[in-house]
Amino acid sequence: MAEPVEAVLFDFSGTLMRGEPADRRVAFVLAEAGIALPEAEIHEWARRLERSGGLPGGQHRGAVPDEIRATWERRDLEPAAHRGAFTWLINNSGWPWPELADAVYDQCTRPHEWAPYPDTLPALRALAERGIRTAVVSNIGWDPRPVLAAHGIADLVDAILLSYEEGCQKPDPALFRKACARLGSDPARTLMVGDDRRADGGAEAVGIRTFFVDPVPVAERPDGFGPLLAEAGVG
Repeated sequence: MAEPVEAVLFDFSGTLMRGEPADRRVAFVLAEAGIALPEAEIHEWARRLERSGGLPGGQHRGAVPDEIRATWERRDLEPAAHRGAFTWLINNSGWPWPELADAVYDQCTRPHEWAPYPDTLPALRALAERGIRTAVVSNIGWDPRPVLAAHGIADLVDAILLSYEEGCQKPDPALFRKACARLGSDPARTLMVGDDRRADGGAEAVGIRTFFVDPVPVAERPDGFGPLLAEAGVG
């Protein structure tokens, strides 16, 4: 019989929230720079940037070029490496405005460019009402606290652990141990919820049960936390 749940760890991007849509991000950056393009061209540039993997919070490309492999591998441990890797991908997508690569990167971290999944806030409130402690545990190279605060999530979680601040990243068991210590929870009574079976699945190495959600666009996942809440005994 499973131990009763006393804490839940949540991944950030693709689990609690998702950054979207790319068209709006690109349109804003170009407009700020005084560059006017037809909507169809903006849409095409947005798709190219998405395919390049150069948008933080967007899809990752399958293979990373050798030129940035070392930088890419430490992106979630060093903010400079994170920015460097993503702006390299932006510029090497064919993007013809290299002076705007940093602006695109920065736009991807703005609070209004992110949206919580429909059941994120209800799930966090339900867990809090049952006295179940929660934390955000993210592999990330920039600070998402302003995003979490702007959408009411920061006030509903008990801790936020970011890989670049903690000096380790999922699936390293050390990050999950730190999260449990921060919450004062027993790993056997803790759940991990994420969208990456390799990274978030690392929680199982320390005895934390895992649940996975699909990192689809927000409108396509109205209820992804139902099995989690059932496991946590929240009806």
